[in-house]
Amino acid sequence: MVSLAQSGARIGIALGLAAAVTGCAREGELVVNQGVGITSVLSSCPQVGIPDYTGDVTTFRTAGDATFSNLDMSAAITNLRSTCDDTAEKIYSEATFDVVAQRKDVRGARTVTLPYFVSVIRGGSAVVTKRVGQVTLSFADGEERASASAKAGSFVDKAAATLPEDIREKITRKRRPGDPEAALDPLTAPDVRAAIQRTRFEMLIGFQLTEDQLGYNVRR
Repeated sequence: MVSLAQSGARIGIALGLAAAVTGCAREGELVVNQGVGITSVLSSCPQVGIPDYTGDVTTFRTAGDATFSNLDMSAAITNLRSTCDDTAEKIYSEATFDVVAQRKDVRGARTVTLPYFVSVIRGGSAVVTKRVGQVTLSFADGEERASASAKAGSFVDKAAATLPEDIREKITRKRRPGDPEAALDPLTAPDVRAAIQRTRFEMLIGFQLTEDQLGYNVRR
């Protein structure tokens, strides 16, 4: 099995930081207050997503023959949804998702178990935790498609996911129009950017692929 740490550079696991915007905003976004300050700071809840090339898996009847005529089954993760409870010292995030699959040979009933991973990533690249679970699909005799639901959860230390008070003050401090600092974006300051990066966590979910399966997804 290929670990997320090993394949992280290739599959681009990092998710972008939210940019400063004007007007109304969703919870957790950075919001510019009419050009004189930022009124809210990024949420401490981790972003949840599926890394590139890990959201689907294809199996073949004979190893080493990745042709259509040798196709066995394909499956994909879909309907990823998440909730987050950040009221305690440990932030708990839970994700639910569906796995939909299609097989080529529909003769007979068949049960297939697929492994998936759930990883917590800090700062876009550092693997904090990784666990592997399983989801089981049951094909009825004569049926081409099957589906199943699964869920995964993770904890993040709230202190590690919270910006230091001095950085928060630097971001949200109001600036008077005409003040030289009013024209400067506090998010571009090196110490602010570094602090935001350190406190950004992601919960990533995908199929636990073999090297051959990951390579097939990349080449398609």
